[in-house]
Amino acid sequence: MGRILVVDQDVVVVEALAQQVRDLGYEVEARTSGEAALVILHEAATAKSPFQVVITDLAMPGLSGQALIHRIAEDHSDVVVVAVTSFGTIEEAVAIMHAGAIDYLTKPVQKRNLECTIERALRRQALQCVQSNSRSGTAGLSSGSSGLDSVISGDPRMQDVYSTIVAVADSPTTVLMTGESGTGKSLLARCIHTNSDRKDAPFVEVSCGSIPETLLESELFGHVKGAFTGAHADKVGRFCAADGGTIFLDEINSASPGMQLKLLRVLQERQFEPVGTSESVSVDVRIVLASNQPLEQLVAEGTFRQDLYYRINVVSVELPPLRDRLADVVPLVEHFVQEKATMLKRQVLGFTDDAMELLLKYNYPGNVRELANIVERAIVLSEDRRISARSLPPAIKEQNGLLSAMVLPQGLEGEQAADQEVKPLRIALEGPERQIIRQALETNDWNRQQTADQLQINRTTLYKKIRYYGLDKLARTA
Repeated sequence: MGRILVVDQDVVVVEALAQQVRDLGYEVEARTSGEAALVILHEAATAKSPFQVVITDLAMPGLSGQALIHRIAEDHSDVVVVAVTSFGTIEEAVAIMHAGAIDYLTKPVQKRNLECTIERALRRQALQCVQSNSRSGTAGLSSGSSGLDSVISGDPRMQDVYSTIVAVADSPTTVLMTGESGTGKSLLARCIHTNSDRKDAPFVEVSCGSIPETLLESELFGHVKGAFTGAHADKVGRFCAADGGTIFLDEINSASPGMQLKLLRVLQERQFEPVGTSESVSVDVRIVLASNQPLEQLVAEGTFRQDLYYRINVVSVELPPLRDRLADVVPLVEHFVQEKATMLKRQVLGFTDDAMELLLKYNYPGNVRELANIVERAIVLSEDRRISARSLPPAIKEQNGLLSAMVLPQGLEGEQAADQEVKPLRIALEGPERQIIRQALETNDWNRQQTADQLQINRTTLYKKIRYYGLDKLARTA
């Protein structure tokens, strides 16, 4: 049962909205000013019967809705705020999120929207309490750079992900994470480890897609001296290195059929043989896996073993792409600005409203990782303390396609097309193509195989284009 405070200067409106909330089964109080809301929030906290959610109008005399949101964030950090607005524009959404609200409703408030919003707000509030307890050392979740407090999202699907992580962290259960590249699977795998009873033991991460198939078995299971050409000494594999802790197998979808069979045995028996010997080795490891392709489809196509799929799909966690949870963009941008500015030793206040509007309209094919790269790039290129749209990548500024980039030569975007020299199409396309390839490389941390897969081109073709456009020089400095 949630306790909710509704605030609106109009007595009729606030009582009507409060009644809607009561009809949904929640305990409700109503106030007609920001000042009165702060008073009852303080009284409730003192009486140990605090509110979980505040729903407030923005247009109020005296203490405005945005000012109230700021005060709640400062004085009642465990309370989440939902704003009520008459317009619901992108600019207003940016301002609301900057102020500290986690969601907003548009007048007139529809009952179904109200119900869903309150449910999301209560899930967010519950997570904030868990994280707060974690930081104070009173809960089973660890704080720090790899704890749940390092994961930033108010999306209800992500809240479900957090709840699952909390539930499974202390068990030995195998966890399978699915989602596009860049959605944060590695971070969440580390969260599972650091919030488990294995947190003081090793956490070992293996990107199966980045290791050649001929070397993957040796990398995972180790080998003995003389097992193959170049094996000049015994090598301990990643499974042995993770003994007592957690091993995270990323891009498991790229494992060959032979490797899949070996992994099935390890999952079932926690035993394997290093390359070049028949002597079995036993390990005690927690296994977390991730795939950036739908395994059900790969099973149907016959490229992924059905028995392995059912063995690893014990607890499944799906991470939604960033384009489906754009409300997370604002808090993520603020987090990355602080993180990257500190790393780069730059004094940056944030993005202008125009730049933030473009960020909110972008679809992020590289997801959260791409957003982090975008913020870092903007900080490096910006000469001002507040970053403008000029410092954003061309792909973001060309939201409606690459037409202007193809027609206008670089550096002449603001002039009339009639004044431009018409170039051959092949030459005109080189600028956009170079930028697309560079952005894809940066998004994938210069992993050429992943970049080629994302661009849906042959890796050899990608290599040739990298050399043609001089991007190999950038790769050496990245």
